[in-house]
Amino acid sequence: MLHKTPGIVLRTVKYGDTSLILSIFTELFGIQSYIVNGVRSSKPKAAKGNLLQPGNILDLVVYHHEQKNLQRISEFKLGHVYTSMHVNIVKNTVALYLIELLQKTLKQPEAQPELYHFAADSFKALDAATSAAAANLPLYFTLRLAAHLGFHFGGRYSSYTPYLDLQQGIFTDLPPHHTQYLDEVSSQITDQLQQIRHPADLGKIELNKDRRRNLLYAYLDFYQLHIPDFTELHSPPILNEILS
Repeated sequence: MLHKTPGIVLRTVKYGDTSLILSIFTELFGIQSYIVNGVRSSKPKAAKGNLLQPGNILDLVVYHHEQKNLQRISEFKLGHVYTSMHVNIVKNTVALYLIELLQKTLKQPEAQPELYHFAADSFKALDAATSAAAANLPLYFTLRLAAHLGFHFGGRYSSYTPYLDLQQGIFTDLPPHHTQYLDEVSSQITDQLQQIRHPADLGKIELNKDRRRNLLYAYLDFYQLHIPDFTELHSPPILNEILS
């Protein structure tokens, strides 16, 4: 049976001489694997293979069978045209981080429409972002994605609760009796990031490269504490190098 759904390309793998196997986060079916034939040949159809870059948002017509691990795509076209994400080195590197984090956290092939729209909106916001906003978007995305996945930091930063306990996921009045917590400055910045409603406003939060790097690794530590088998990402060192 054919279904129409938008989807975000997360990964492409060459298969055979002319085909690709794609990992796509779809609105209707969640994370799915698809095979697309004939997109790596010299035939005219192969030109459409350029649309299958990771990060692209597609409008898809797909075959879907619940019992199959590998689905097929009947038709696809761009659902959104980026103006800078694929050509701006900072934005492209940020996009690779968003993609990798989604791959690490989307395990079950189930519909998560709110999460899908958050992810799609984040890629669109990245494409339109200023340099300052783009640099802070990985922090914003990591925090918001955690909330969509069912865990997030509780409470608010204040002079009475100036420490963020990563193990408990809450702001506290005193430093906890372990090392997995944020100092007062990082806790306050985290609270500011959590209050951002529009990614375009991320540029208003000024961070130096060291603070930004340390915050990102702290948030990923938070993921490791709350997601079983969450493994280390490869993109953060590259991201930190580009943003420096």
